[in-house]
Amino acid sequence: MDKKQLKYDKAYMRMATEWSKLSHCKRKQVGALIVKDRMIISDGFNGTPTGFDNTCEDENNQTKWHVLHAEANAILKVAGSTQSCKNATLYLTMSPCKECSKLVHQSGIKRVVYKNAYSDTTGIDFLKKAGVIITHLTDE
Repeated sequence: MDKKQLKYDKAYMRMATEWSKLSHCKRKQVGALIVKDRMIISDGFNGTPTGFDNTCEDENNQTKWHVLHAEANAILKVAGSTQSCKNATLYLTMSPCKECSKLVHQSGIKRVVYKNAYSDTTGIDFLKKAGVIITHLTDE
């Protein structure tokens, strides 16, 4: 990877990290940015759907089933706009789960840059098999 791209990747990851702090979830706060042609076209963080209570965990500290992941929120924002994810890069503070990896691939995103690895690597394995470029950006 060239130095210029790495510089941009680190900057966008810092922004995704800031975005993750907007999440009301206590167990994990995840942020996402979708960038196309060096322009941020969407952002997202994990949380409950619009109109629901912002509490993400139940009384047993388990994540409620209806909580949306950061990348799903970012992709859904694009779906409601005039933009397209085709050939975009997704910046995530945590690698995608297997369910979100299907959304990432189907949306046309061609590159995923992530900071922290999710315990289940099925999502990353699927994206690699689908031809999506994966970059694990370790701490600066």
